Amino acid sequence: MDRVDFLVVGGGIAGLSAAIRLAESGKVLVVTKEELAESNTAYAQGGIAVAMGGVEDVRLHLEDTVNAGDGLVNREAAQVLVEQGAMRVEELLAWGTGFDRSLKGEGGVAAGELLRTREGAHSLSRILHANGDATGREIAVSLLRHVKEIERIELLEWATTVDLLVEDGRVMGATLLDGEGGLRVVLARAVLLASGGAGQLYSDTTNPAVATGDGIAMAYRAGAEVSDMEFYQFHPTAFSMAGAPRFLMSEALRGEGAWLVNSRGERFMERYHSLLELAPRDVVARAITREGMDGEVYLDMRHVKSDLPERFPGISRFLGRYRLELGRDLIPVRPAAHYLMGGVRADVHGRTSLPGLFAAGEVACTGVHGANRLASNSLLEGLVFGALAAEAMVAQGAEVRARGAEGLAVADAVESAVSNQGVTGEAATERWIGELRALMWKDAGLLRDKVGLERAQRGLEALAVTMPRGMFRRGVEARNLHLVAGLIVAAALGREESRGAHFRNDFPERDAVGLHSVMMRGELRFVA
Repeated sequence: MDRVDFLVVGGGIAGLSAAIRLAESGKVLVVTKEELAESNTAYAQGGIAVAMGGVEDVRLHLEDTVNAGDGLVNREAAQVLVEQGAMRVEELLAWGTGFDRSLKGEGGVAAGELLRTREGAHSLSRILHANGDATGREIAVSLLRHVKEIERIELLEWATTVDLLVEDGRVMGATLLDGEGGLRVVLARAVLLASGGAGQLYSDTTNPAVATGDGIAMAYRAGAEVSDMEFYQFHPTAFSMAGAPRFLMSEALRGEGAWLVNSRGERFMERYHSLLELAPRDVVARAITREGMDGEVYLDMRHVKSDLPERFPGISRFLGRYRLELGRDLIPVRPAAHYLMGGVRADVHGRTSLPGLFAAGEVACTGVHGANRLASNSLLEGLVFGALAAEAMVAQGAEVRARGAEGLAVADAVESAVSNQGVTGEAATERWIGELRALMWKDAGLLRDKVGLERAQRGLEALAVTMPRGMFRRGVEARNLHLVAGLIVAAALGREESRGAHFRNDFPERDAVGLHSVMMRGELRFVA
């Protein structure tokens, strides 16, 4: 059994941002399922949205965020996000993050100034990027470099967090499965979930393999509230070629002027939104889905005159594997699961409904994104709310000390449960997960209705009977995926309207009043 002051589950931008600050007040353990660099943060191509142009820029960023969220944005959370963004990005710069800067003083930008681009639903060019299209990777590397210099932070890679430890209604630690398959109990004064999203719920996703909804599932099992689980954002433009991964074709491509064309070579976005290719993501994704019913949909940059391989080196290298080139070829695209707006219900300081448990980043639902996240707000969210959660954890930690013996009974029960059950083979587990992902894509994906969602519920009930057994990483992930899938389907059935990323073919209209879904211990309710 280990004791630390603070346990952080997840090593992306939210977790590392928090850990840096927590280390000022105690010993911190940061746990990740794979290498620390493997997170949704590292896969973020487009950039980080930040208003660094003064009061008017902040005001417009707030309004853009609220408008994209389709009536469900928590304005307080959004205000905090846009007001604190510049300060947090300045910290990143101080820690060595290399955002792209103008070298030649072109386009009205002085040499050496930060370059900014524009993405969908933004009123201004405010997206900072690094190495063209590798912003998340650059931020992750710079944060990790800084974290490794801090003595009071321990980094534990290749460890799966199995469940939270709860005593008398308070979270006091977690049970981990280490890289050798052994159980490890960690007690802490406070636990931060910064474990990212759940894109692996769907057969088509831009998310890495680690994004299996673990934090949400653990929190819900422990008794925490989750909110807005029906709002899953599907990125409009993932690479679409048989046998190829659903590689993200960044929204920044459209910010640079890319058109969307159908199989007849026609631009079609004018039929769906006045902002054309820069419309909110949910609008673009549904438009591509509908146009794709008659054939392929493509990104067309043949008319764009800038040096595309230099601006988008990572995307260009990927396309080169398939003998495609930006500016020369039509690039086949289709939507893929990308970002969950819902999650563990939390305030702007990361406090959840369970004492001792905090959440920040994609795993959390502060309401900052409402029903549809504004492009490139996710990295900023992790940065800002990770820092705020750390402040709240420290304040609480001054009053609470991790207790010792209470965790032993829980750990013993877990070990007993593991020893008394059989183990499902790896191949069978992968088949089971594949069935769940296909079911979710078909019946709880971009376009939904009651018939499909009820079919999804029945399918999940059937899968529960054959749930993989055994205490190994994929078995733990299978259990978590199944739980989170059930939460999404239940919330989607309950919301009989279309709003943001949630579209019901049988209820296409938007309700006059926007309410948030909240679930706890099997009960679904809607609140203002």
